Amino acid sequence: MSTDEPSVPIVCTECETETSVPLSDVADALTRHNDGKHDGEEIAEVDPALKDRLADLVAEDLGLFDEA
Repeated sequence: MSTDEPSVPIVCTECETETSVPLSDVADALTRHNDGKHDGEEIAEVDPALKDRLADLVAEDLGLFDEA
């Protein structure tokens, strides 16, 4: 793992836990947690605040916020 790789916050509201994992490990970490703790139900997720911010940046980049 590169030390330059960004960390992504993962939260589980049911377990009341939060952790950060390298970007390349996010999918595996979520699957491992949800399979092991929640019978595969997608409870743990990338921090919703980060998901919202990324969605805003993508929408801005695509010009979706531009007035017609």
